[in-house]
Amino acid sequence: MNVDSGYVELAVEVFAMLADATRVRLILALRDGEMSVNELAETVGKPQSAVSQHLAKMRLARIVTTRQEGTRVYYRLANEHARQLVVDAIFQAQHSLGGTPAHHLPQTTTGAA
Repeated sequence: MNVDSGYVELAVEVFAMLADATRVRLILALRDGEMSVNELAETVGKPQSAVSQHLAKMRLARIVTTRQEGTRVYYRLANEHARQLVVDAIFQAQHSLGGTPAHHLPQTTTGAA
């Protein structure tokens, strides 16, 4: 990929879509699988209406997809890339704090999460 790639502007749009704490939290919540709007709202601590609006924007940006089961709609990440962008951004944030970031520390085998 070179600096004059036509994808640069699209990449900027992806970053703009992710430049919101609620959307980042939604992606983190969805990293292990699909969830309903109610479950997501409870997980991120935001009103269902606000979460629905964020999810609608993320769906238009093709970051999430949906599956309907009866009257309930389940959301999931469209692919692994948004999850990886958010994880890498969190890792970069850890570096900005100084010291050794948590993701560079040895993993323990005690079962602690």
